Amino acid sequence: MDWVLLVSAGMFEMLGVLMINKFNTERSLKALLLLVASFGLSFVCLSYAMNTLPMGTAYAVWTGIGASGGAILGMIFYGEPKHALRLLFIAMVLGAAVGLKLAS
Repeated sequence: MDWVLLVSAGMFEMLGVLMINKFNTERSLKALLLLVASFGLSFVCLSYAMNTLPMGTAYAVWTGIGASGGAILGMIFYGEPKHALRLLFIAMVLGAAVGLKLAS
């Protein structure tokens, strides 16, 4: 259950990153509420996951999901560059997250 919560925290982090961009372009109350809610849910899920997972592992995986997911969503929705080297480094971040799961 702790890993499900941690992955959920990462997914909410990705949503929060999207909502930052939406709020910057739209400046609506709805976008602001979605931004606050998504980051809030991310922190709540992370907090519960850290009840059983080591802090370093949980934080690294959460950050990895959020950072790589945000980069991938930027490529999909906002036309950010999709260079092979960039994709390689995203794969390395995700690979490190999987490695931390296997090691803990």
